[in-house]
Amino acid sequence: MSLATTDHDASTDGDRTILDHLRKEGTVSVGQLIELLGVTATAVRQRLTRLMGQGLIERELERGGRGRPSHRYRLTTRGLRETGDNYDDLASALWEEVRSIESPEVRLGLLKRLATKLASRLSDGDNHPEGESLAERMRRLMRLMGEREVPIEVDESGDLPVLTVLACPYPTLAEKDRAVCAMEKVMISEMLGQGVKLTECRLDGGGCCSFQPSSAGANAP
Repeated sequence: MSLATTDHDASTDGDRTILDHLRKEGTVSVGQLIELLGVTATAVRQRLTRLMGQGLIERELERGGRGRPSHRYRLTTRGLRETGDNYDDLASALWEEVRSIESPEVRLGLLKRLATKLASRLSDGDNHPEGESLAERMRRLMRLMGEREVPIEVDESGDLPVLTVLACPYPTLAEKDRAVCAMEKVMISEMLGQGVKLTECRLDGGGCCSFQPSSAGANAP
């Protein structure tokens, strides 16, 4: 392998790391990327300039305190579409067909069936093995979704575990119709074998979407 090829591959890997990190974190500073990549500020800025030129990221001025103003970087709409394995265009078309159904009962029933089928496909039909705790089921869901480049975290610091989806699989679709959040909630409930409630949502200004158990008996296997 030539040196030029090696340099190109390293550059591509570094760009992908930045894009994946932005998907999870929302916005980042140059300093945070220096720490993430372990390279110089100049190298980080070169990558950011290249990604902005491709229309994948944008920057905003961050003011506060004394000294020189700094910038934070975020994914553009195009960046959101092109990062991860989401099928946003197909999902949007299918969703429009679902929403065109006039009967609320029929539409709701279809959404529930879709959520249940998605849960079954993601978990290979074994949604919640006997004896597995809720936290263990959340961690298994985290691994399954991670294989599909949908980053999830599980916080077990409180009385009940909390599942947080760090990057929406269908960002454009969710912005058009919040009902997709309801379907996601049903899907997660099916996979966990436990009802959950949406306690934080990006669409409401939250940093991410978090789901908590909806009943006091949620710790039971």
